[in-house]
Amino acid sequence: MSSPAQIKSPPGSKASALSGAAAGVASVVLGVGLGELIAALVAPSSSPFSVVGGTLIDLAPPWAKDAAISLFGTADKLALLIGIALVLLIASAGIGVLELRRPWFGATLFAGLGAVVAVLAMTRAGATGLAWLPSLAAGLVAAAGVRRLTQLARRGTDASSPAPAADDARAAPGDGGPSRRRFLVWAGAATAVGVIAAIAGTAMQAGSRTVTAVRQALKLPAPAVSAPAVPPGAQLDLTGMPPVVTPNTSFYRIDTALVVPEIDPSTWSLRIHGLVENEVEIGWDELLALPLEESWTTLTCVSNPVGGDLVGNAKWLGYPIRLLLERARPTSDADMVLSRSIDGFTASTPLEVLQEDTRNAILAVGMNDEPLPAEHGFPVRMVVPGLYGYVSATKWVTELEVTRFDKATAYWTTRGWSAKGPIKLQSRIDLPRRGQGLSAGDTTIAGVAWQQHVGIAKVEVQVDGGAWREATLASAISDDTWVQWSIPWKAERGSHAIRCRATNALGERQTETDGWPAPDGATGWQQLNVDVA
Repeated sequence: MSSPAQIKSPPGSKASALSGAAAGVASVVLGVGLGELIAALVAPSSSPFSVVGGTLIDLAPPWAKDAAISLFGTADKLALLIGIALVLLIASAGIGVLELRRPWFGATLFAGLGAVVAVLAMTRAGATGLAWLPSLAAGLVAAAGVRRLTQLARRGTDASSPAPAADDARAAPGDGGPSRRRFLVWAGAATAVGVIAAIAGTAMQAGSRTVTAVRQALKLPAPAVSAPAVPPGAQLDLTGMPPVVTPNTSFYRIDTALVVPEIDPSTWSLRIHGLVENEVEIGWDELLALPLEESWTTLTCVSNPVGGDLVGNAKWLGYPIRLLLERARPTSDADMVLSRSIDGFTASTPLEVLQEDTRNAILAVGMNDEPLPAEHGFPVRMVVPGLYGYVSATKWVTELEVTRFDKATAYWTTRGWSAKGPIKLQSRIDLPRRGQGLSAGDTTIAGVAWQQHVGIAKVEVQVDGGAWREATLASAISDDTWVQWSIPWKAERGSHAIRCRATNALGERQTETDGWPAPDGATGWQQLNVDVA
């Protein structure tokens, strides 16, 4: 019988768990990096990160969406990507340790994960024939990487595992120094190659997008109907007030697209079908040849909390949707239009709203005197005053299906949100700013109020539970836009609570009842607590 000293340990039993973790992390960085590079070459919308992130967005319940927007605002997608990366790195470290202890287990997991994501890639909207390749390649490369690195880790740390002469010719038996250095070099090289590949893939996607060049060279036609000029006094001359016209670069962005779709206008078309007597299809050149109209519309996200900033105002250029629907001639039993984006997102809009001749519901091609920015729907999106964006403002729109609410559901309505989404009356305090260090004396309380397609008649302000005082309204651009308001205040030392409420043009007052954004928009009066020195 062999003595205890003669019993050999299982391969890798003495290897450092830290080495296994490093092998797993380096392998996944290499695999995902190469996957991102391959995606840039063959399927830009099917990179491993975008597939996983897009799937998580689709699966996220409404409360998770609200929580992400509340915590991160318009940086929610960046936060999601960072979260995916952190979870992946932690999981990869564990997979590396598993591979070190149980050869082929970790490699099989990496390959299996790559295959699963590859299958998911083929189910995504707009998937191409090679959509599976980036993720599968990432999984296989990570599997091969973790196999090789854990082999090196064992040789460098397990004295009982003899190393091939090619690896450790100069090492004494049991001396893992050269092999450990070799492991570290290989792990570092794998990580570096992965990072470089990911950067190259990102750069290739940014540099090779001809759509960006097309957009920059595009000159939109002059409108047949021009929007009214911004009236004098619409913008309050107060430091810290938001501009009454939101710059494109500052306009909030909330959508489900982890990767912004890149659509060549020459290939774009819109199809109107469903419960219609005449199916209509229109291309880019035909759309631009129509008499386009300018209009002002403030857009609001249904996830905007009371006092939130997921709201912006812009001048839009487009063609009335009602005129295209007239061509299609919806049947009498139709009551909804299901709009569809190229990335698969859908929105349910009441048909009667799109047919109103007093509402500037348009297929927009321009925003603030320039072509739509890519992240805001280039080349074509919907803009519908008076409805939250989740039921109306479909970006990268390619399809309008005339149907019924009892026969079809949209992306967010299947997740528990209201089907119609009319915008609720809201007001917000912008001045004084929270934490600005206000001094005692004469100052101004100011903000904005909105209820698109209804209009604002009055805003009132209350300080410390006292009497409500009516604020002065700035000039409104139209009933489809927000309006600024202000009221003088003699601030005294101490802590103060400021509240505001609006009354719309129909005489309806903003409700005091606090309500979450889900399922059809937030309610309540904003309260701002300030300290005056």
